[in-house]
Amino acid sequence: MNENEWLAERFEEHRAHLRAVAYRMLGSLAEADDAVQDTWLRLSRSGSDEVENLGGWLTTVVARVCLNMLRARNVRREDSLEVHVPDPVISPHGELQPEEEALLADSVGLALLVVLDTLAPAERLAFVLHDMFELPFEEIAPMVGRTPVAARQLASRARRRVRGADLSVPDPDLARQRQVVDAFFLATREGDFDALVAVLDPDVVLRNDAGSWHPAASMLLHGAEAVARQTLKGLASIVARPTVHLRPALINGTAGVVVTVGGRPMAVIGFAVAEGKIVEIDAIADPERVRRIAASVLTDEQP
Repeated sequence: MNENEWLAERFEEHRAHLRAVAYRMLGSLAEADDAVQDTWLRLSRSGSDEVENLGGWLTTVVARVCLNMLRARNVRREDSLEVHVPDPVISPHGELQPEEEALLADSVGLALLVVLDTLAPAERLAFVLHDMFELPFEEIAPMVGRTPVAARQLASRARRRVRGADLSVPDPDLARQRQVVDAFFLATREGDFDALVAVLDPDVVLRNDAGSWHPAASMLLHGAEAVARQTLKGLASIVARPTVHLRPALINGTAGVVVTVGGRPMAVIGFAVAEGKIVEIDAIADPERVRRIAASVLTDEQP
């Protein structure tokens, strides 16, 4: 085994951890993979002769790569759409695969990723590395060009923002979650407004991200009646079509569906269910993006 092969093996031992860091930093699966690949390229060029703690070195590098990507994203205003739903981790309904468990450890739901998207890049890095991966502020400070005290303040501001979002804890019973989601779609198909309201939390939030495919369809709604009205207006006629298939899936570890039309991906809808009510609905309705992020679910989709 030559040195490059040995280095590649050591890198693979850390890949899942690096991807988990990058996913929390960026909220994009494709960008997370790019950041991990960039980290490997930097390691392969520099070697590990002077690296005492390879895992720590790699974490620092991938965090800095992500920080630069976040800053560039802000400058280019790539995420300037009014409503943006981060990439979910989608898997067939059932148990998560080991690599998916690594991505979703610490209950990383879409609602948390939405809040993280509101943070300044340095705040996000400090919060993710300290609160999620327990890195000391002495190691975080050089990454953001601050003192350890200032890095602690960055994480504290981010923590207040996350706590202020008052994120609901999903019901742990996946079967119960699925029952509530099924009741939602049954009421939608039947056009039953009262039944829809009954499964929605009074303060439910709906985010629909249609991306550049149909930006006018992107929206953010609050409240059971408003969400029920929009569901009957925009979704009922779609799910009633015979060519539409609602494919059960896990969306960041909770009940959801991948919507296909004639076997082609159309949308991903994730639900947060707490105390038997739907508290949040996150939908991505950009077919090209759905095709990319839902590939693992759609591999055996029948047209």
